[in-house]
Amino acid sequence: MLPQKAVKRPRRGNMKLRPFFLLLVLLSSACVVSAAPSPFAIHFFYGQGCPHCAKEEKVLREYENRYGNLRIERYEVYFNQENMDLLEKVVERLKAYPPAVPFLVVGDEYVVGFDENFTPDMIKTLIAKCLPGHCPDVVRQILGGEKAPPVQGSAQTARPAEQTWVITIPLAGEIDVRSFSLPMLTVVMGFLDGFNPCAMWALIFLIGLLLGMRNRARMWLLGSVFIVASAFVYFLFMAAWLNIILFFGLVIWVRIAIGLIALAGGVYSVTDAFLNPEISCKMTDDVRRRQFRVRLRNAIGQQSLLLSLVGISLLAFMVNLVEIVCSAGFPAIYTQVLSLSALPTWKYYAYIVLYIFVFMLDDLIVFFAAMLTLEITGATTTYVRYARLLGGLLMLLIGALLIFRPQVLMFG
Repeated sequence: MLPQKAVKRPRRGNMKLRPFFLLLVLLSSACVVSAAPSPFAIHFFYGQGCPHCAKEEKVLREYENRYGNLRIERYEVYFNQENMDLLEKVVERLKAYPPAVPFLVVGDEYVVGFDENFTPDMIKTLIAKCLPGHCPDVVRQILGGEKAPPVQGSAQTARPAEQTWVITIPLAGEIDVRSFSLPMLTVVMGFLDGFNPCAMWALIFLIGLLLGMRNRARMWLLGSVFIVASAFVYFLFMAAWLNIILFFGLVIWVRIAIGLIALAGGVYSVTDAFLNPEISCKMTDDVRRRQFRVRLRNAIGQQSLLLSLVGISLLAFMVNLVEIVCSAGFPAIYTQVLSLSALPTWKYYAYIVLYIFVFMLDDLIVFFAAMLTLEITGATTTYVRYARLLGGLLMLLIGALLIFRPQVLMFG
């Protein structure tokens, strides 16, 4: 009889440990699953047709493919009012005035504008910083209705890159708006706005009265005060209009409304240049002109220099109210274009000062020429007519851009 092999029986102790080993494996798996990074969202505000937004979109897609747990929430703001309202709230929370696109929010920091040289690296750095989940999501807080205090973190800013845009307009042909710049546009619009018949006739009449004075110092002083007061009134109007537009931000209907005003003003200026050869001011009738002349004579004829200065200043204010209407919307259109550019606050007002200086340049030339030669000289009707025609064409161009391609007018 062959000897039987001994059969090893499992120890009871090992059998008892199996459930503990199984539990340990399950717990380890759970730890591995929980260790997987959770999705992290960044928020991209863009405008349809915006060239800088399109460039940044390519970069974001590359990063989205590179980082598996990165999610990009996109918000179109040109044609979606809800997204625009959200952008306004985000800008207010981050203190990132004025709103402009492209606008990327990573955690509690932001990148506005796009520059191929350093914006991609800036975005990559912010993503690497917040990807582990250490950054608060400001946009999610706003969407969730959380009333958190304004974020005090640093703001990341990039200047938009240059982009070529060739546009064809009637009578002017093809225009490459890459050659435009905000200073150039400021000078051109201010110059064309300056040839305003509603203000020129008042200045020429004032000069006629001043040339009859024997006191040359008083003559220079009263004329200078009239010009300075006119410039100051125009500055107040443009600054107020700029702040109204900045308050509304990127609201679509405001931009479209001003674009329509620009188109209407352009049509009026072009047709008026052909149908009104004399280029006279239609905003004041003969009765009002006579009233103005009487008041101007009374102001200059005052024995008290102080009363004369006050009277001249008030008349300058009245004339410029009429002049603003006669400008066919130039100041409102320019401030709308200015608001589209992401600039520091002081630069907005600096550009307005430049605009007004160029706007008053023709008045200054006429005034100084008259004071030095003791003769009244003004711009010829033909010159003013061509300036009005060019101004009308420029308004047509800007009106069309404000409505259909506002990104072209974003200089900052």
